[in-house]
Amino acid sequence: MKIRILFISVLITFAGILAYSLVSTELFYDSVISGMQGTMSTYMNAYDRDIPTDEEGAATLSELLDGARVTFIDGEGNVLADSRAEEVDENHLSREEVREAGEEGEGFAVRRSATVGEDMAYFCRSFEDGDGGVYYVRIAERVPSEWALFADFLPTVIIYLVIDLLACILFTYVATYFILRPVENLTRQAALSGHIDTRFAELKPIAQVLNERNDDIERKMNEIKEEKELVERAQNSKNEFISNITHEMNTPLTSIRGYAELLASGMMNEEQQAAAYKTILKQSERLTNLIACIINYNEIDNSDVASCEVDLSKLAREMLAVVKPEADKRQVTLTDDITDNVKVQSTHERMSEMVGNLVRNAIRYNKVGGSVRVTLNIDRFEVADTGIGISEENLSKVFSRFFTVDKSHSGKNGGFGLGLAMVKKICQREGWTISVKSREGEGSVFTVKF
Repeated sequence: MKIRILFISVLITFAGILAYSLVSTELFYDSVISGMQGTMSTYMNAYDRDIPTDEEGAATLSELLDGARVTFIDGEGNVLADSRAEEVDENHLSREEVREAGEEGEGFAVRRSATVGEDMAYFCRSFEDGDGGVYYVRIAERVPSEWALFADFLPTVIIYLVIDLLACILFTYVATYFILRPVENLTRQAALSGHIDTRFAELKPIAQVLNERNDDIERKMNEIKEEKELVERAQNSKNEFISNITHEMNTPLTSIRGYAELLASGMMNEEQQAAAYKTILKQSERLTNLIACIINYNEIDNSDVASCEVDLSKLAREMLAVVKPEADKRQVTLTDDITDNVKVQSTHERMSEMVGNLVRNAIRYNKVGGSVRVTLNIDRFEVADTGIGISEENLSKVFSRFFTVDKSHSGKNGGFGLGLAMVKKICQREGWTISVKSREGEGSVFTVKF
């Protein structure tokens, strides 16, 4: 960058100095020629008609004019005498200065003389002779060419170019310090991945781009971190899931195997055999229900059934009617505050799982003589009970798979700890939120916000 700035500065200033030198030379040359024309016109006033128009007269007038070249030309353009040339045969009537003198009385021209081989300025004036004709007196002075003038100026131009080069080097150093230093500061700030700021308006767009880049990198890094954590939790959840399944399946399988071995041994009487058959059947049903729960839980993510409009008001009332016998058996009172025609976008199966799990849990983990109240409106679905409640340390775990509030009720009530996990997964799929408020020994309130 510094070399580029220096190169551009030198190129521009060198071009400027050379252009100025050429223009100045042109103007100076024009000034010299203009001044010479006035001087030669004054010289011409020194001519006296008594001076003869021969070689001697030309030499005399030349001496009076400090050696200027003097030429006498007759009215036909023939050279009568020349102070520097002995014989000039060429007719001069077509020469610019002679032609102008014949037309206007005086003429001036600058050109290279073929006779003396130099650039000359010519001033010519016409005079009347004694016979009614005219003759011409021409004065000529050597003049330098424009290139000769430029060559004379060249040493000065070179000095200025050297001074300019040194000035450009100094300018480049100062410019890079004051211009590039803020850019270098931005680079250092960007390397630290911090927020970049600058007081220079020209650099604010760059700072904004760098800040956006840093924000994007930070966001992607957070996404990668979250993804890794989601993998480190999925793996843990998988291991926990397998462990819980193994534990839940091992209990009924152990019971079934134990009674089957006793039956096979023939050591049980008829009454004991009947009890064994009954236990085997019960544990088989429990194992079947566990497998069904696991299948239903996985089907929530894998289901390709399209969502449709579900009348949740009608479904909730039907579910309350289905679970009423179980509530009556446990002496739990069911009440509802259900708004008509509350419809949601989902499937009938998923809504049945959600409502059924929440209501059945409220009945199963209630107290004898307790109550369950179901509330539904366009904003939320809520199930409140007066049951055993949930301790504060377990509130964050109630939606985990295979977690049960009271392990002593697990076998009694047939729960596997998948119901609330299933409800949460359904809510997440539909874009809803589920929350719980509870106090141990006072009951719980589960709220789904649409």
